[in-house]
Amino acid sequence: MKASIALSAAAALAAKASAACFSQRLGYPCCSGNEVVYTDNDGKWGVENGNWCGIADAPAQATCWSLSQGYPCCSSSNAEVWYTDASGKWGVENGDWCGIPTGSTGGSTGGGNVTPSNEQYTISGNPFKGVEFYINPYYVEEVDGAIAQMTDSSLIAKAEKMKTYSNAIWLDTIKNMQSWLESNLQGAQTQHQSSGKDILTVFVVYDLPGRDCHALASNGELLANDGDLARYKSEYIDVIEGHLKTYKSQPVVLIVEPDSLANLVTNLESTPACADSEKYYLEGHAYLIKKLGVLPHVAMYLDIGHAFWLGWDDNREKAGKVYAKVISSGSPGNVRGFTDNVSNYTPWEDPTLSRGPDTEWNPCPDEKRYLEAISKDFKSAGIKSVYFVSDSSRNGKKVDRKHPGEWCNQTGVGVGARPQASPVSGMDYLDAFYWIKPLGESDGTSDESAARFDGYCGHETAMKPAPEAGQWFQKHFEQGIKNANPPL
Repeated sequence: MKASIALSAAAALAAKASAACFSQRLGYPCCSGNEVVYTDNDGKWGVENGNWCGIADAPAQATCWSLSQGYPCCSSSNAEVWYTDASGKWGVENGDWCGIPTGSTGGSTGGGNVTPSNEQYTISGNPFKGVEFYINPYYVEEVDGAIAQMTDSSLIAKAEKMKTYSNAIWLDTIKNMQSWLESNLQGAQTQHQSSGKDILTVFVVYDLPGRDCHALASNGELLANDGDLARYKSEYIDVIEGHLKTYKSQPVVLIVEPDSLANLVTNLESTPACADSEKYYLEGHAYLIKKLGVLPHVAMYLDIGHAFWLGWDDNREKAGKVYAKVISSGSPGNVRGFTDNVSNYTPWEDPTLSRGPDTEWNPCPDEKRYLEAISKDFKSAGIKSVYFVSDSSRNGKKVDRKHPGEWCNQTGVGVGARPQASPVSGMDYLDAFYWIKPLGESDGTSDESAARFDGYCGHETAMKPAPEAGQWFQKHFEQGIKNANPPL
């Protein structure tokens, strides 16, 4: 366990965990008294001023098992469980880990203590087809926190619907991977036991050394050097492999290292950080494909940027060579296909755009035309398995950006097509629309004094003020659900 939680998602979690009582994260106030009217798994409930309220537990004992490890006790015996190890159950309060006292049942978690099944699931064809999608409990809690800040009943109703759709779980640090991978694999197994259906969970593998070399807002914890590549292999990919081998009875999709290989196609000469990272991007991909691409219940998709990154003819041709080389380097591991528009806003179809000066002569000015073109290029490059997952989480409405390369917290955002297998007739190579980037999580801070400030987040059409990448951005979320297309 580490003493601090430095990155975005955990910071948002910490903010929620510091609530005065359990009911605040569910959108209800804390009681001023302690008369119990009702008790459920969340805690004890009272009624005040004609409304339900939560009764705070008595403070935990002054001593508990975590003190011997240098961590405080959680303030509530009903604290939410976010990690379990041999020591006990861990919660998060005030930006740090805390131990839940022995004897406490703790709050909800992704899957609890679930015994892995010995059954082996084998993906055959489109992994999104014929399965139920896993519901991300962390995102549900984020949306509950957002709802607690709303007063408009119609907006609240839209937000409630957001909780019913699946989205990806980002393993964006070693710590977050350790905390969230196994718990959500357990959660999928629990959901399977409840529904009787096969449950597909989607994770984003996102911690390469020198990550996101052409941007500042989403730089990662590992640097472009041999030592951190060794850590990436042993502390990150090997651990992922171990958990996936253990929880093998349900299908898993891995979205692999957004922005990495696309940077190798276009930014090696212009961006020294990308040139420095090339070796580690290539070795990292080869290693993870060899390790994870041989697992029969796992399907992997490599990131290919978006239409206004690799859409031009010369970029697509070069991309075919780069991706063919990467896939071959991972043999005998298999790659199912590719993912586009991750964390971006490019519409699926935009009939108002064509190849011309407004698009810098890009023949692929929307994601549909991009996938139609690049599927042919990749097949011509000798890539055998060419299928796609398109991120539709934030492209339901054409955003306000004045240049299609704008990517940070764009105004006018609207959530797009719902997660669905084989969504477009006649495009049998499109496996799914899926929400990879969770709507409401920031692309990057607008604070110019911040270490990770990227100039794109200060541009005219970037919504401000914006928190750090990955942290909750309430205003952006609210605009996204108002502009949803199709409507929520």
